[in-house]
Amino acid sequence: MSIKEMEDYASKYDIPIMEKEGIEFLTKYIKDNNIKSILEIGTAIGYSAIRMCNISSDITVTTIERDEERYNIAVENVKSNNLEDRITLILGDALEVDVTGKYDLIFIDAAKAQSIKFFTKYSPLLKEDGTIITDNINFHGLTFSKDPAPTRNLRQLTRKINDYLKWLEDNKEFTSKYVNIGDGVMISKRV
Repeated sequence: MSIKEMEDYASKYDIPIMEKEGIEFLTKYIKDNNIKSILEIGTAIGYSAIRMCNISSDITVTTIERDEERYNIAVENVKSNNLEDRITLILGDALEVDVTGKYDLIFIDAAKAQSIKFFTKYSPLLKEDGTIITDNINFHGLTFSKDPAPTRNLRQLTRKINDYLKWLEDNKEFTSKYVNIGDGVMISKRV
């Protein structure tokens, strides 16, 4: 699928991909900071991995997806975009798989309730001057809303996101900055 076809497919089948402003911010950040090696947690259909690789021919992405159906679609999308040599797809739960290497950027775009665990597990793979970016911090406007989320599950999820924000604020090893773009992006860098 082309980028446009992936966007249409995600919209039609309610597959979470980055919002337009969010992906534009991310790709600009990668370009501006000369990022070459990326670990992505949460592949979905491969949209953001492909968008990140399209920035420059020397960018590589390792990406993890636990949903087999989405993983298989991502494999096909990576192939149809001729990026098999630069995108490594891993099928499995990001909390259970083992990944090696050092990365300029770790992009967390998976189960929001697990963000602290993802951050803790993968931050040792970050290069010294690397960045961790977490998407969906605002979670469709629910995280910072004065009104409670409409369902119990959403209230639990927004509580977990707020726990993550507090955990980042208290983290002595990283400094984090919130950017209100797309669905909300957090940029974390080592102190």
